[in-house]
Amino acid sequence: MQYNTIHVEASRCYDIHIGRGILAELGNFIRPVLGDCRLAVLTDSNVDALYGNRIMEYLQAAGYNVCKYVIPAGEASKCAESLLAFLNFLASEQLTRKDAVIAFGGGVVGDLGGLSASLYLRGVKYVQVPTTLLAAVDSSVGGKTAIDIPAGKNLVGSFYQPSLVCCDTALMDTLPKDIYRDGCAEVIKYGMILDADLYSILHTLPFDREAVVARCVEIKRDVVQQDEFDNGLRGLLNFGHTFGHAIEKLSNFSVSHGEAVAKGMVIAARVAPLCGLCNVADELSALLVEYGFDISCPYSAQDVYDALLSDKKRRGGKISVVLPRSVGDCTLVDMPVEELGVLLSKVIA
Repeated sequence: MQYNTIHVEASRCYDIHIGRGILAELGNFIRPVLGDCRLAVLTDSNVDALYGNRIMEYLQAAGYNVCKYVIPAGEASKCAESLLAFLNFLASEQLTRKDAVIAFGGGVVGDLGGLSASLYLRGVKYVQVPTTLLAAVDSSVGGKTAIDIPAGKNLVGSFYQPSLVCCDTALMDTLPKDIYRDGCAEVIKYGMILDADLYSILHTLPFDREAVVARCVEIKRDVVQQDEFDNGLRGLLNFGHTFGHAIEKLSNFSVSHGEAVAKGMVIAARVAPLCGLCNVADELSALLVEYGFDISCPYSAQDVYDALLSDKKRRGGKISVVLPRSVGDCTLVDMPVEELGVLLSKVIA
C-alpha cells in the first residue's frame, strides 16, 4: 500500500501518514508509537454511521482493546458540555496514562479529542485520524486544540501535539459537497500565504487530492516547526480567520468554517491595498466563486468589528491581521483595533 509520510519535529515529534485506503493499517501505524494500550475512539454521529464499525474492527483485529464515544455532528458539539462528558467517559472506562485517545472525524472531533487528551490525567497521548479535507490539511496537524464558548470560537484550548496522524483520503469520498468545499477554502489559503505554485494548480479542477493534501501538510509542518506556539510566523495560517471567526460567531455557527474563511480572505484582500499592499481581491474572489463559495458578507462592518474584539489574536489595544503582498506571499500587520474598524467600514457595505 502506497502512502506519503511527513515527519514533524515539535515538542512531541510524530509522523503524518497520507494515502488512499490506509485506515486498515491504523493499528500497524499505532503499535510502534504507542505499544500495547487501550484506545478510546472519539467520533461524531455522521462518521460513526459510515465508518464507526470499520475502525473498531481494524483496531480490534490489530489486537487493541477499544471503546468508542459518539458526539452529535456539528460545531455545536465543540463545547464545554461535550468536553466534560467525554472526560467522564474516559474516567468511567478507567483509561490510564498509558492509554490513548483517537480523534476520528473532522475539525470538531479533532479539536475536542486533542483538548480532552491534554486534560485527562494531566495528559494522555492521542492520534488524529481526520475524515474531512479541512481537518486533513489544517486542524489535525500542529497541535492546536480548543473548544468554543459563548464569547467566541476557540477561546479555551491548549497546544498539545498528537503522537501520530493517519490521513486516509478515501474517507473523503463520502463527504457532502459543501463539507468538501469547506476544506478547499483552507487549501486555497495555503496557496495564498506561502505557495504560488500550489495556488496555480488549484485553478484546475479536480485537483490531485493526495498530492495537494501532502503539500498543504508540508507547508503547515514547516511553519509549526519554526513557531509551534503561535508567537509569530504561525500567525500567517490565520489568513481569513480573524474576519471568518467573527462571521461564524455572528451567524451562531450556521455559516460553516470554510465558508466563513472564504469570506474572511476576501475581506482581508480588500483591506490590503488600503494598507499600501497589493490588490489581489478580484483574482482571489474569482477563484473562490469558481469553487462555489458565496463570498458576500451578510453582516455590517460594525457587527464584524464588534465580534472580532473577542478574537484571541487581539493583544491589548492591537490586533494582528494577515494581509496579502502578492499571491503566495502574505504578511502579519499589527494595528490598533480602532484602525481596523475604520478599514472594515470601507470594505464591507
